[in-house]
Amino acid sequence: MARQSNSTGAGGAENPGRLKQIALTYKMTRRVDSKVGLVVAGTGIVVFGVLLAIGFLIGHPVYAGILGFVLAFLAMAIIFGRRAERAAFGQMEGQPGAAAAVLENVGRGWTVTPAVAMNRNQDVVHRAVGKAGIVLVGEGNPNRLRGLLGAEKKRMARTVADAPVHDVIVGEGEGQIPLKKLRTHLLKLPRVLPGPQVTAVNDRLRALGDLMSNMPVPKGPIPGRGMRGRSPRA
Repeated sequence: MARQSNSTGAGGAENPGRLKQIALTYKMTRRVDSKVGLVVAGTGIVVFGVLLAIGFLIGHPVYAGILGFVLAFLAMAIIFGRRAERAAFGQMEGQPGAAAAVLENVGRGWTVTPAVAMNRNQDVVHRAVGKAGIVLVGEGNPNRLRGLLGAEKKRMARTVADAPVHDVIVGEGEGQIPLKKLRTHLLKLPRVLPGPQVTAVNDRLRALGDLMSNMPVPKGPIPGRGMRGRSPRA
């Protein structure tokens, strides 16, 4: 009996957590998209009404009503998810690191390394490696990013010459990819590398290093150790 009450309590704690998350997502979406509630509710009513009407026509309103309720709930969830995602992209757009956040959620099969290159103006290049090859994604000023992307390509040329390299600039201008379409753009790229070659490319790029690993380490003793003029033991 004790085990049963514990499991019930855990399930009860989990459900309010999910409901709270949905409520927070709805509030966030409504701040950007004020019509989200009307659109989602309207979708559910239309789907349920159509199927119920079909049920009366064929003489099975109960079965059609049950099916209509299930499909209406599914349609509402899909519409809400899409509008919530669009609202999230709208809030992220223009924020530093937004492209990296999208790349981190591309899906399995991609290895993402944020900020492999950056300049003093905070223009940044991220790297994603998958079966489509190497994708360099820049966010910032397009004119400065072209030079930054070109320099990163030259840096990788000797190490991964056998892997295709694609470059993308995130933005709304001509020849740029909007943030909300970045994930779709990557998934549409042709897959030309087998799995073992993707692993080999990742290993070589990891050996090449990135922006953080190439930053100089300050020399001298570490403060707070009480050891002046000495370097700490390993």
